[in-house]
Amino acid sequence: MPLFPLLFHSFQLLWRSDYVFCKLYCVHDTFRNFPGISGFQACVYFASVFQAMSCGIHYLASVFMAVTPNFVCGIPGNVSSVLFYNSSEARLEDIWTVWTATENYIVVQLENGEIWELNQCSKAKREVSLDLAYEYKGNKSVFSCSDGFLYDDTKWKSTVVTQWDLVCDREWLAKLIQPTFMLGVLIGAVIFGDIADRLGRQRVIWFTSAGQFVFGVAVAFTSDYYSFVIVRFLLAMVSSGYLVVAFVYVTEFVGIKARTWASMHVHAFFAIGIMVVALVGFLVRTWWVYQIFLSIATLPFVLCCWMLPETPFWLLSEARYEDAQKVINTMARWNKVSTPCKVAELYSVQNDGPVSGRTGDNDAPSAKKHNILDLFCNWYIARRTITVWLVWFTGSLGYYVFSLSSVNLGGNEYLNLFLIGAVELPCYIIACIGMDKLGRRNTLIPFLILSALICVLIMFIPQDFNVLIILANMAGKFSIGVAFGLIYLYTAELYPTIVRSLAVGSGSMMCRVGSVVAPFCVYLRSVWIFMPLLLVGIMALLSGILTIMLPETLGKPLTNTLEEATEIGRNEKSCPEKTPTAQSGTALEKIEMCGPETVSPEK
Repeated sequence: MPLFPLLFHSFQLLWRSDYVFCKLYCVHDTFRNFPGISGFQACVYFASVFQAMSCGIHYLASVFMAVTPNFVCGIPGNVSSVLFYNSSEARLEDIWTVWTATENYIVVQLENGEIWELNQCSKAKREVSLDLAYEYKGNKSVFSCSDGFLYDDTKWKSTVVTQWDLVCDREWLAKLIQPTFMLGVLIGAVIFGDIADRLGRQRVIWFTSAGQFVFGVAVAFTSDYYSFVIVRFLLAMVSSGYLVVAFVYVTEFVGIKARTWASMHVHAFFAIGIMVVALVGFLVRTWWVYQIFLSIATLPFVLCCWMLPETPFWLLSEARYEDAQKVINTMARWNKVSTPCKVAELYSVQNDGPVSGRTGDNDAPSAKKHNILDLFCNWYIARRTITVWLVWFTGSLGYYVFSLSSVNLGGNEYLNLFLIGAVELPCYIIACIGMDKLGRRNTLIPFLILSALICVLIMFIPQDFNVLIILANMAGKFSIGVAFGLIYLYTAELYPTIVRSLAVGSGSMMCRVGSVVAPFCVYLRSVWIFMPLLLVGIMALLSGILTIMLPETLGKPLTNTLEEATEIGRNEKSCPEKTPTAQSGTALEKIEMCGPETVSPEK
């Protein structure tokens, strides 16, 4: 969920803008606390996050769109008889139910009397055509599949594999479909995360939402493999861009105490999208019709994006105070609260006080610019960074390995994928409760280790126990989903303000690397059926063990400097609560000072 890519600039803006709204207690009254999200925020929240379903749809669409059915070489003529061991049929379509591709071939007799042996990637013509028999000891002439291929269409009428013959020596092209999509996801997260800070969240949300519909439909009308991959790459970029910006967008609109729950449940809608893929895949068996249905499923929510307002946070950061005032007034009217904020007050707060009372900019010390090397400034921070990156990578790898492998578990592949998506819904609730009650580290460690143990357990379940295998995979997806869901917030709390956005952004990039690697990991089933699970299990176990060395951050103030962050790693027991001040408190700490316990709504 998937899915948790928040980029450098967007988080820098988020922390800074929280401080602005903290000082505006009248705006804080507009941002009511969870679970009492007021009418305006509720409408904005659901109108924006419903489109996250489309992201889940397109991320997993290839599991049915690019499936490879049973196939054999095509033949130069009309078939009169088909023979497979002792099964004889008049039509090739009737033999698929008993034929397997493992070192077996099909014998066919043409209307002209020729007898051919058909394999998946080659065919042989018998030199002597006497009786139609399965065993033959005479001479044969072997040919390549120059006449195309014959596909089993009893389950899927058409896929991109059958459309462009992506089998045998072209099989590698089919295996690039999902990795190239995930590469587009990585690039889209970077590009649109930056554009959203330059042009605004609302514009990017509208563009990427409309882009998902346009490119989604365009995929269905591509005429060749390469145009298909290119359009899907563009679709991946806008889908990823939407998730990035939608996360920041809803975070900036909901109340302070609702942010953890609201942001986590953006990914719940992503999971619902996976369930939609299973449902549409079950009903529609032609790939281009399937793609169109998936694309138009969320069309009503595209129209909603036209009406979404820009966030006051971004408007303030761009000095558009009058526009910010209009949004705040609209929120106040919907929520039936008074809004004493004026444009002049917004300007004053943005600059930390009245203009006349501020010292010149020349008096402020110049801030040091930080880079990725600061995440390795000493042994404690470097160890923390390596562990966090590993958890991001493992979470994404495990998430997509369990999701993409669900259609290969046996039984009903559509039901399998539906259940793999459905099991995510409670995992985010458990993640939120665990973070608040047990702590970040104490929730992360057991679920990482549990996912590793489940991977090992699956290897010992007999292959004919389909129900147990499916349940175990659901448990594995649940465990890795909990770990993956909480790592964003944990990462933000582990690092000081000066490198926080760098830490979260770099972790997000490792997450995307994991999503690119995941399809290749799934393909290792051809080497050994349990190879993907073995790799995920090893990575999860290693991540869980290393996480033990991370400090707990529950109930602790955010740090400002690398020295403070290092200190909580060295001596976790002595971490007293401190009251943040306007000069030294971090953004989130200042936000918490403005909670309902300290700020009266009537003020």
